[in-house]
Amino acid sequence: MKAALGVLLLLGACAAASETCPVGTGPATIAEAYFGRNVKTRAPVTDAEWAHFMAETVTPAFPAGLTVMDGVGQWRNAAGRISREDSKVLLLVLPGQDQAAASAHLAPVTAAWKTRFAQESVLTVFRAGCAGF
Repeated sequence: MKAALGVLLLLGACAAASETCPVGTGPATIAEAYFGRNVKTRAPVTDAEWAHFMAETVTPAFPAGLTVMDGVGQWRNAAGRISREDSKVLLLVLPGQDQAAASAHLAPVTAAWKTRFAQESVLTVFRAGCAGF
């Protein structure tokens, strides 16, 4: 029994050590949001519309910094056909926030996108990481 307890304590210590961030960094949540630009009822979201959305919604929500990249997504639709769509990928590194807090912080931004451009969804991804500046 004592040997089993010792092994459990050792395993716990190894798990804690593997979750430690490298020197000069700290815990952070990395969040990604994929904003599809196709709109069913009109032409795709333009670069000017994206810039306006960034200035009005995204930047005020994340004034400490962010990265935006162009993307092209694809998926198999219900009819079995491959659909493709240009997108904007928002990458956020949120030091000191857990994934639940990051999700809550990003939710109003994705909700605004869905409302403004009649989108069904915005793909979001959250993962734990380490960050340092």
